[in-house]
Order: sequence, then structure tokens, then C-alpha cells
Amino acid sequence: MTLTTVLSYWSGLAFVRPELDLPELVGTMLVLHTCDAIMCRLFARNNGYPRNTWTVLGLLGGIWAVAVLILLPRRASRDADPG
Repeated sequence: MTLTTVLSYWSGLAFVRPELDLPELVGTMLVLHTCDAIMCRLFARNNGYPRNTWTVLGLLGGIWAVAVLILLPRRASRDADPG
């Protein structure tokens, strides 16, 4: 297993375009993971999860972090009145 194969599956690009060369793959991966981090931040804010934690997880985990965050249930707001 090569570095290109590992990075392409980590970023999810192996499912879309598996034949990318390493320089193209790394550049595309950086852009995608930045977008994934922004999406994680928005989903986390809207669903009651810590924004900064999920932004970092989105930057590192890419589409896999977005998928996990979408599948997690919405948390109750801390500001909500319990009664």
C-alpha cells in the first residue's frame, strides 16, 4: 500500500478519482479538508456540539468526520429551560 493510496482513502478521493498523482492529491486534499472543517463547525454549532473540537476533527478526518457528525443525534441546548 502506497502513501498515495492511504491519502486517497483518508480524504475520500479514492471513491471519486483514484488515479490522482501525489502532488494533485495533496493539494485537493487540503482544500477538501478545509471545506470539511467548515462544514463540521457549522453542523456542530447547529447540533449543540463543541465547535472548535469538531473543526479540528473535520480538518484531520475530512469527509469521515462530517459523516459521523451528521449521524450523531442533536444535543439538547444548555440554554433550554428544563421545566
